[in-house]
Amino acid sequence: MSAELISILVLVVLFVVATTRSINMGALAFAAAFGVGTLAAGMDAEEIFAGFPGDLFVVLVGVTYFFAIARANGTTDWLVHAGIRLVRGKVALIPWVMFAVTGVLTAIGAVSPAAVAIVAPIAMGFAARYGIRPLLMGAMVVHGAQAGGFSPISIYGSTVNSIVAREGLPGSPAGLFLASLVVNLLIAAAVFLACGGTRLRGTGSVDGAGPGASTAATGGPVDGGTPARTAVAAPVRPPGTGLDARRAATLTGLLALVLAVLVLDLDAGLTAITLAVLLAVFWPEDSKRAVEHITWPTVLLICGMLTYVGVLQEMGTIDWAGEGVSGIGVPLLAAVLFCYIGAVVSAFASSVGIMGALIPLAVPFLEQGEIGVAGMVAALAVSATVVDVSPFSTNGALVLASAEEADRERFFRQLMVYGAGVTVLVPAVVWLALVVPSS
Repeated sequence: MSAELISILVLVVLFVVATTRSINMGALAFAAAFGVGTLAAGMDAEEIFAGFPGDLFVVLVGVTYFFAIARANGTTDWLVHAGIRLVRGKVALIPWVMFAVTGVLTAIGAVSPAAVAIVAPIAMGFAARYGIRPLLMGAMVVHGAQAGGFSPISIYGSTVNSIVAREGLPGSPAGLFLASLVVNLLIAAAVFLACGGTRLRGTGSVDGAGPGASTAATGGPVDGGTPARTAVAAPVRPPGTGLDARRAATLTGLLALVLAVLVLDLDAGLTAITLAVLLAVFWPEDSKRAVEHITWPTVLLICGMLTYVGVLQEMGTIDWAGEGVSGIGVPLLAAVLFCYIGAVVSAFASSVGIMGALIPLAVPFLEQGEIGVAGMVAALAVSATVVDVSPFSTNGALVLASAEEADRERFFRQLMVYGAGVTVLVPAVVWLALVVPSS
């Protein structure tokens, strides 16, 4: 058996073990990089570490550290409740507020599961309180997270754009962001219509709708019947969500981060960690709590996967696999197969992990010039993340866990069916929309 085939089989085993044994895929990838690099390729430690993405490590730590401070000082809560007040508590608009807020959080640097973890309890509380179907609210939260998930300063966007640049491919950060935004927006609109969003009526108070608040329904079914008609009440600002000095400074920092990256072309990681340190100097108590909430598991996952991919590149596996897929002889068929591989694996495993593996594997195929690079990368990225509504993915599990206990079993079945439908349909649709026109 060739060393290239061994490294591919190890990659498959890595995904299976991470999925079935709940082990961080990044830790497994580091072990695989050491084992395969040393035993199958004869590499030493220095050659293995050459693939470690130091620049991306700083982006991940810096952005998530800054976002953790925003969460610790209540800025993210302020954003959520500001969105609710903006629509004056109109029930029909609440799902779209949750979509928008989650999208903004991921667009400014929150890891997708972190944003969903913040918004999902609030959103599912509103769903129970105002008779909104759990599937509708859960899907809006997850698709909102993915809609903003590929902005140039987001974790997903930074990861994919860094991989594309590292591989020497012509990237399109704006095109990637717009592709994910449009696809998830269209899916959200379809779910909103299918789940009776247009039939929601009434105006409700936002008081007490956050985590820990009562989520008793107000007089209507929450699992698929006719939405409840709620009593009219003036929107009320929940206690502790006012705009104080810390939150104003954090919002200013968020704006500065966006301008620094998009206008001044500064490094997102270094800028974010600098802004986080400035906030920590003035409010050290927030910083102490924030350090504990840096998404270290995600940092480990991404850095481990890309280190293993670096080993694959060094030993020639990337070129070997790419030539194998290209050997199919039909570029468009190979492209749609890549999209389905990303979707199916991601529905049960890490989205960012599969992107970190698939994009480099597709490099030799893309270098042939028969398929547009920007369209193919966008199709791969969307296919690998749009399925995160599956109850077996982190985001799907988070919204499931946030649902009312009485509804959870039925909600689980609904998420499974919906997730399966997305996995079957969306890769083909994005392939038709993004890949076929560029071939």
